[in-house]
Amino acid sequence: MDTVSRALENAASGAFRDGEHVFPVRVYFEDTDAGRIVYHARYLHFAERARSEMMRLCGWTNPQLMDDPGLAFAVRRATMDFRKPAMLDDLLEVRTRVTRVGGASLQAEQRVERDGETLVTIDITLASMAMGGGVCRLPAGLRARLDELVIRG
Repeated sequence: MDTVSRALENAASGAFRDGEHVFPVRVYFEDTDAGRIVYHARYLHFAERARSEMMRLCGWTNPQLMDDPGLAFAVRRATMDFRKPAMLDDLLEVRTRVTRVGGASLQAEQRVERDGETLVTIDITLASMAMGGGVCRLPAGLRARLDELVIRG
């Protein structure tokens, strides 16, 4: 991969700032209802993309995790708080903070913001699942990297 392609790929993945992963999202027509307001379930899509790109910047893509060590993340719990709507063509940021890493799970807080204003918060717990079924432990290297991201007060 040449330097320009690598730079574009890194830019598409967002960036880490002050312990948070920041991922830009533009609202397209497909994300909205007839009133040009983002449909509530689309925020989960935005959050999923942001988490996937955060993992990529940490050195693991979903296909890599699925192939070796043979795991995928499944949502165990998600709580959303809708404060204000996003609209067609808005440029949003999904900010992800890892809040806890367990042996086979991780918890994160995700905020969808527009111009620094929080529109939606998502508290999410993910379970590490073996591709063959059942819960599996996070590999030591992945767990250590995610643990580095935990914001401690």
